[in-house]
Parts: sequence; C-alpha cells; structure tokens
Amino acid sequence: MERMSDYDLLCLLLGRNLAAPVVGRVAADLLERFEDLGGIAAADATELARVHGVGAAATLDLKLLRQLSVRLARSTACSRPVLTSWHALLAYVRVALADLPREQFRTLYLDRRNILLRDEWVADGSVDHAPVYPREVIRRALELSASALILIHNHPSGDPAPSQADIKVTRQIVDAAKLFNLQVHDHLIVGREGTASFKSLGLI
Repeated sequence: MERMSDYDLLCLLLGRNLAAPVVGRVAADLLERFEDLGGIAAADATELARVHGVGAAATLDLKLLRQLSVRLARSTACSRPVLTSWHALLAYVRVALADLPREQFRTLYLDRRNILLRDEWVADGSVDHAPVYPREVIRRALELSASALILIHNHPSGDPAPSQADIKVTRQIVDAAKLFNLQVHDHLIVGREGTASFKSLGLI
C-alpha cells in the first residue's frame, strides 16, 4: 500500500461502499474538488455530498479516516511533555487543522510538567475569522488547574502569517494569563503553506 498513489488508495477505500464501475470517477471528482486526501478528509459532510456518488456510507468512512489520523497524531505528540516533542506537536496540528475549510481555534491545556491535560475546541468561525473570548480561555485553564497553554488556529487561505486581529487577541490572552501565573508557551497558526509560531516570530 505504501507504493500506491493517493488516487489508488482512495479508490480502495471508496470501493468498500461504491460499485466498481463508478469508484474511479468518484475518486477523481473528489481529488479535483478538494485537491488532495487531506482536503477530502477535512471537508464537511455537506460538501462531500455535492460530489455525485458520495453517499452516507462513503462519507462515514472518510470521516472515520480523518478522526483516526488526528487521534494517532495527537497520541504521538502528547505521550511526552509537549515541549520536548515539538516536531510531533507540529505534525499533529497540521493533520488536525491545515485542511479545514473554516477557521477553528483550539487550546492545549498543560499541567506543570507540560503534559497535555486537555485539547479543547474554543471556537469555529468563517473562512477568515473565529471569535475568541480571552476570559473564557483563561476561565477554562483555571477549571482544569492548568499551568500553561498553547493556542492553535488555522488559516483556510493557506497563508499562516498572523493578522493584526490574531496578534491582538493573543496579547489579550497572554496578559490575562499573567494575572493568574499561567504561561502561554506559543500560538501556532496552521495553513497549507506551513505553520507560524508567535514565539519564533517574537510576538510572545
């Protein structure tokens, strides 16, 4: 299977629920519409359904594939202190967020040893904005008795460069965290073109 193309792998997966004569066409249509396997797996069920031939069973298989990939990547990234497995963390956030069609903001809450306590959804948004309320991010950290956090969100445009709005809300969260002796290790922005780190950019 390692030598199979994305198209062939997709045909193999879809062939579980689609008749042989249409599998190739459906696979080709999905790749044309969503560009690659990551885009297909991250697409909304309603978007997948717009591709002729993709029914409920095929959609379920694709969603299960995505969840399995995300959870495997998260397990690898968070089995040790997050700061000592940074490359695995970057791989996880790319799998989880890079191909999403709309912005999603998540927070990783860490204990005093920087072991993951919770990976939580904060907000979903549009193609270029996800509303985030700093006080809610900090309130949840206190509820979990977290010692540190890492902020994560995606840019569906593909460009991970921080916007002025991203910089503003990050500063608000960092300032609020300091009041409760919480550390914000980083804010990662994920796009298809790469991942931007606020810490590396000198913004934290």
